[in-house]
Amino acid sequence: HVVFSYKHGSGEAVLKDVDLHIKSGETIGIIGGTGSAKSSLVNLISRLYDVDEGSVVVGGQDVRNYDLEVLRDEVSVVLQKNVLFSGTILQNLRWGNENATEEECKEACRLACADEFIDRFEDGYNTYIEQGGSNVSGGQKQRVAIARGLAMNPDIMLFDEPTSALDPEMVGDVLNVMKELAEQGMTMIIVTHEMAFARDVSTRTIFMDRGYIVEDAPPKELFYNPKNPRTREFLSRFLNDQKNKVETEAVANG
Repeated sequence: HVVFSYKHGSGEAVLKDVDLHIKSGETIGIIGGTGSAKSSLVNLISRLYDVDEGSVVVGGQDVRNYDLEVLRDEVSVVLQKNVLFSGTILQNLRWGNENATEEECKEACRLACADEFIDRFEDGYNTYIEQGGSNVSGGQKQRVAIARGLAMNPDIMLFDEPTSALDPEMVGDVLNVMKELAEQGMTMIIVTHEMAFARDVSTRTIFMDRGYIVEDAPPKELFYNPKNPRTREFLSRFLNDQKNKVETEAVANG
């Protein structure tokens, strides 16, 4: 039962009485409005912050008892905007695991579908990346960031709105990568505003509001038979959009 505030007990709690258990191999989709503390929950797992009350446990051990370097080898994080450094693609891939072999990096890129564009570069994995990744697209940058996380050989991958900063035409590529990772059994916790992705890919979907986990259920149940009125209100717009899309397609097909 986790409680967390950014002022360590002296300010208003951001997360309130959060009780969450995740099994190995599950894909957890976390949805909710702005300010619902979705990212705060993810940040506690990677120990960017410590809880005020309760505990966060990874692999049977309280994260506060881990060496931070060991914890962040086991828990890889992909953010909204990931930083690529000036250097080759291979050097960027090894940023989290300097001992990763070239073959391990290539395998990570294959899993992240980054090999598709890297192989088209004249210098392949030795292609030089400008500071901030200014010479690759947003979608390519995110796929390299996912591959970099996979090259660390983590037990858990955390995704915090990984598509929110991308142009619409690039979103599908990144979502497809995460879908493939889910199908391969990677344990993933994904904060997302992509409702259809949360519905179709998650093994469980969590709706958060005002720092509480309001509802935690299999996606089909949460999306189509939500128990809590706050969940129903939040999802109503998405469900109406889906209904309108189906009706429009029906009219178009005669």
